[in-house]
Amino acid sequence: MDIKNIVTFIQVAELNSFTKAAQRLGYSQSTVSFHIKQLEGELNSQLFERINHTVALTEKGREVLKYAHQISFLTKELEESMQNEKEIKGHVRLAMADSLCDSLLGEKFLDFRQSYPGIFLKIISAGTEEMFRLMNHNEVDVILTLDNHFYDTEYVIVREEKIGMHFVASAQSPLASRKEISVRELTEYPFILTEKGMSYRRLLDEKLAGMFLEIQPVLEIGRAGLICSMVGQGAGISYLPDYITRKEKEEGRIAYLPVADFDIEIWKQLLYHRDKWISPQIDSVIQYCVDREFN
Repeated sequence: MDIKNIVTFIQVAELNSFTKAAQRLGYSQSTVSFHIKQLEGELNSQLFERINHTVALTEKGREVLKYAHQISFLTKELEESMQNEKEIKGHVRLAMADSLCDSLLGEKFLDFRQSYPGIFLKIISAGTEEMFRLMNHNEVDVILTLDNHFYDTEYVIVREEKIGMHFVASAQSPLASRKEISVRELTEYPFILTEKGMSYRRLLDEKLAGMFLEIQPVLEIGRAGLICSMVGQGAGISYLPDYITRKEKEEGRIAYLPVADFDIEIWKQLLYHRDKWISPQIDSVIQYCVDREFN
């Protein structure tokens, strides 16, 4: 049994497409079709149903996929063990919430690069739904989310942490001296928020909609750190994670607003697909994320 046929089979199964598999592997579509026909012939089973340009695994195909992943894992493990080079190297794709980029790629990233000069890290900023789509299609290796708590046996949770959230304003704002503020009153003030539909902004909008309220921000921008700085300068108020605002609050530039009866549960989670083979380079990036985001 040719390992190339196994690799091709896994790619077609994950992408649900002969064309996309060919593009990823650098083959022609006819070569991909030939690999699959060879494998089906060797196993004497049809592995895919092809109906109206759609591709889906058959029942036998789903069974074979489990073994194919094990074969791929063992093959890669053998290749790694046979390498004479001690340097860990390769490409790693990490999808993450945009507001986590500043903390992850801070001053310690230089230490990571010095320790692993052979690792090429690609950061993909995306919403949670898109992250899981990318992971399910093997287009990213690991995801770092900031959203509702997510659990599914399809995924391995490396580390998770509940995140504190607050409405924030400049320490000089009249709101900063209030003992209690209603959400309804707060929506009348100018807001600066992250993009609509993204992680905690989406959860904020959903919570407000349940209260028949809505915020029309004067500015939407993906950089949470910049929003925090602008709030400190009195440009508006916002709703941000505590890890973004903590320093500004401790230094007296912003204040947490005492908003009554308003709580959104948000979690930071580092995950990968249970069928993903964790190579040394992926494991190094995972450990770096744990050190930067959860310690």
